[in-house]
Amino acid sequence: MLLSLAVVFIAGFFMADIFGRLKLPKIIGMLVAGILTGSYVLDWLDPSLLEISAELRRIALIVILIKAGLSLNLSDLKKVGIPALMMSFVPACLEIAGYMIFAPLLLGLTRTESAVMGAVLSAVSPAVVVPRMVNLIEEKTGTKKGIPQMIMAGASCDDIFVIVLFSAFTAMAQGDKVSISDFADIPVSIVLGVILGIISGFAITLIFRTTGDTVIKAVLMLSLSFLLITAEDSLKKYIAVSGLPAVVSMACIVKIKNNSEPLSRVFGKIWIPAEVLLFVLVGSAVDIRYTTQAGAEAVAMIFIALTFRAVGVLICTVGTEFNRKERLFCVIAYLPKATVQASIGAVPLSLGLPCGKIVLSVAVLAIIITAPLGAIGIDMTKVRFLEKE
Repeated sequence: MLLSLAVVFIAGFFMADIFGRLKLPKIIGMLVAGILTGSYVLDWLDPSLLEISAELRRIALIVILIKAGLSLNLSDLKKVGIPALMMSFVPACLEIAGYMIFAPLLLGLTRTESAVMGAVLSAVSPAVVVPRMVNLIEEKTGTKKGIPQMIMAGASCDDIFVIVLFSAFTAMAQGDKVSISDFADIPVSIVLGVILGIISGFAITLIFRTTGDTVIKAVLMLSLSFLLITAEDSLKKYIAVSGLPAVVSMACIVKIKNNSEPLSRVFGKIWIPAEVLLFVLVGSAVDIRYTTQAGAEAVAMIFIALTFRAVGVLICTVGTEFNRKERLFCVIAYLPKATVQASIGAVPLSLGLPCGKIVLSVAVLAIIITAPLGAIGIDMTKVRFLEKE
C-alpha cells in the first residue's frame, strides 16, 4: 500500500503540474493520473488501497468542508438564504426529470430505471465546486452578493438530497415499496445535521480553551468531524442525521467563537495533499472501458439533462439581485460531476438491475465530460462574470 500511496501522490502532482502549465485546472490532471494508474488501465495501485478508497475520499471531502465552514460568513449567507435552499434540490429534481423524460427515448430504459440513472447523475460534485467557492470567498470575488456562499451551501446539501432519492429509486427498481417517510428523511436529516453540528461547534470551542496550539486544534476538529460522519451511519437505523452539514455548521461555530484564520491556513495546507488523494482515487474508480459502450445517445442524454439542470439553477436565482453574467456563472458552477458518481455509479450493476451497465457507462462519461467542463468554466468566468470587493 505504501508504494501505491507514493504512486498516487507522485503521479497526481506530476499530472497536475502538466495541466497547470497548459492553463487547465489541475484537478483534471489528477483525474487523468487516477484513470491511468487505476486497475482498469496500468493497474499500478494495490487492491488494499482501493478497498479503502471510499473512506480516504471521504476524509479528503471532510477537510474541504471544514475549510468551507471556516470561510463562510453567515451574515453573507443570509442574503441568499432562500436561493441557497432551492439550489439544494431544484436543479437536481429538474435534471432527474430530464432523465425520466428522455432516457426511455434515447437509451431504451423504463421510467423507474431512468429515475435511478437520474439520481446517480444529478448530484453536483462538492469536491470540484467547494474548493473553488472557498477561493472566491478568500479573494472577495462575488461575495458582496453572496454568490460563492450560496453555491457552496447548495452543493453541500444537494448530495444528501440526491443520495436519499437514489436509495428510494433503487428500492423501487428492485420491487420494494417506498413510503413518503423515506422522502421526509431529506429535510429532517439536514436540519438534525445542522443542529448536531452547532452543538459540536460550541463543545469544541470549550475544548480549544485548554490549548493554544493550532495544529492540535485542527486535529481535534478533524477527529470530531469523523465522529459526526460516523454518527450518520450509526444512527440511520433509528433517525436520519446528515454528517456533511454537521461538519460545515460545526466549523461555522468555530469561526464565530474563535479566531479562525490560523485554523483556516492549516486546513488550507492539509487540503493540498488531500486534494491529490481525492481526485486520483476518484479517477482510479472510473472504468474507462464503459465509455466506449455508452455511445452518442449517452452523450446527448448528459447534455440534455444538463440543460434541465441549468433551467433549475436559473429558477433558483429568479428574484435575486444577480445580473445575467452572475446567473450564468451559477449555472456553470453547478455542472461538475465526480465524487458521487464515482461512489454510487456501479451500485445498480452490483444489485443486478438490468439498467446497471448503462447507468455505470453514463456515470463514467459524465465524470469525464462535466468535471473538466465545470472546472474550466468556473476558472475562466469567475473574473469576467463576478465583481471583486
